[in-house]
Amino acid sequence: MSRVVLVTGVASPFAARFARRLAGLGETSGIDKVVGIDTILPAGDLGRVKYVRADIRTSVVGKVIAVEEADTVVHLDVNPPKRGRASGAKELNVIGTMQLLAACQRSSNIAKLVLGSSAAVYGTSPRDPAMFTESLPARGGVRSGFPKDMVEVESYVRGFSRRRPEVITTTLRSAQVLHPDIDSPLGSYFANPVLPTVMGYDPRLQFLDLEDALNVLTEAVLKDRPGTFNVAGDGVVLLSQAARRLGRPVIPLPPIGFASASRRVIRAMGSDISPDLHRLLTYGRVVDTSALRDIFGFEPARSSAETFDLFRSSVRPGILSAVGGR
Repeated sequence: MSRVVLVTGVASPFAARFARRLAGLGETSGIDKVVGIDTILPAGDLGRVKYVRADIRTSVVGKVIAVEEADTVVHLDVNPPKRGRASGAKELNVIGTMQLLAACQRSSNIAKLVLGSSAAVYGTSPRDPAMFTESLPARGGVRSGFPKDMVEVESYVRGFSRRRPEVITTTLRSAQVLHPDIDSPLGSYFANPVLPTVMGYDPRLQFLDLEDALNVLTEAVLKDRPGTFNVAGDGVVLLSQAARRLGRPVIPLPPIGFASASRRVIRAMGSDISPDLHRLLTYGRVVDTSALRDIFGFEPARSSAETFDLFRSSVRPGILSAVGGR
């Protein structure tokens, strides 16, 4: 039986890589065609992926699913806001997901839905457990921004799963991918010549290697793995350790007013900091990946520390040497 996989948000470097990987698996994978949709033409070559210009916030996405006879949807068009585009990001994340799921609801062909979610769904607060398991709700820090978007997105996906129980639904709550070619809030933060930190706090951070992120999504498409799974490299990296490994000087700032003060520091260097990042840089976040190994059957090849070191070896070497990085 041939399969047609629809990948949303294919203009992003990560989704484009994933779509190309699926399309390059060949006939032995059982995938007959990969269709990538976005409102923006991808910057690079998509290879064998068929690109369709479509906005998931409109009913056009339903027509694409019908015309292409897609039976699998991989939803990757959920992203943190970029500078000056917070409202647009929320509309795309939430309204776009609602429209996409409505289209999937109407399609009799859809047999599998894979959501590329985020560990940000747990929020970040001083009341956090040592590790979040998939059954634990957020205890705080999910009042606004991208984390709140992801809570809403996942709630819509759960609603879809209840209405269409025959559709295999997989939700992957991933730590941030740390790679010089992939945009991420922490990646942008670490690329700055100095790092604002919160006085009295040394948060625990987790990262996900790019290859591991691509591989776990591929497994979710090729195999039937219903459920919700945390995805992150083993272990943690303290923010202080990350700064030392990068050779970056830190600027300790008071906890009160850290969000606005850190943005002023970063913007003075011609960069920016995600509006949702300040809580993570204060309290950190760690997720338990036992279910990923024991139930899903996947174990990331690189730990969080190994992923960070790989990132460190390739990011802005000129600045690293200038501030004493090895």
